[in-house]
Amino acid sequence: MPKHFLPLTVLCLALSACSTLTSPFSSGAAPSGEAVAPYREQVELTGRLNVVYQKDDKPESATVNFNWLQTAARTDVTLYTPVGSTLATIAVTPQQAVLTQSGKAPRSAPDVDTLSAQMLGWSLPVSGLRDWLQGYAVGADGKRFVASPANDSVTTKDGWRLRYVSWQDAAENTPGALPQPRRIDAERTTSAQADAVSLRIVLDAAPSTPAP
Repeated sequence: MPKHFLPLTVLCLALSACSTLTSPFSSGAAPSGEAVAPYREQVELTGRLNVVYQKDDKPESATVNFNWLQTAARTDVTLYTPVGSTLATIAVTPQQAVLTQSGKAPRSAPDVDTLSAQMLGWSLPVSGLRDWLQGYAVGADGKRFVASPANDSVTTKDGWRLRYVSWQDAAENTPGALPQPRRIDAERTTSAQADAVSLRIVLDAAPSTPAP
């Protein structure tokens, strides 16, 4: 083979290899259309949250770890600093939200979004997250949105743009398990009611149930 053909051959092979490596689905398979697991009223989740928000017309950011515990009637969220210190606890019921920070008296308000914005500098949409963390939402059309790897984005009724960026590795769950979100990006632009904020949420894999 003439020497001037060799670089082109190598380039073609390299591009072919890259195309297989960059595919997020094994064996070049299309994204799964299978919907997320059925919604659970009672669930406990852990993960990490990165938030970008506006403060005094300047962009600010924060990264926290969180523990999320919800039942049908209540949601409890604990936010931790990256080194493990408790930043805040939030308890939400249909009647009120209570936010407690270390060394400060608890504060309460009917709306957790407003309360967290006042206390933390950024709003945590707890009512939406009850759905979002499990792959559900109420779309702008008022219909129930159910996520899947093939149907991974929606604009919610209250103006959040959600995208399910990645999913839990099937190997981390029991065989035959339905898709579960791993990373969720949520963004809301500035409006008359609220400032712009974007969230990047990464959920830890749920511990597998030991075999009997």
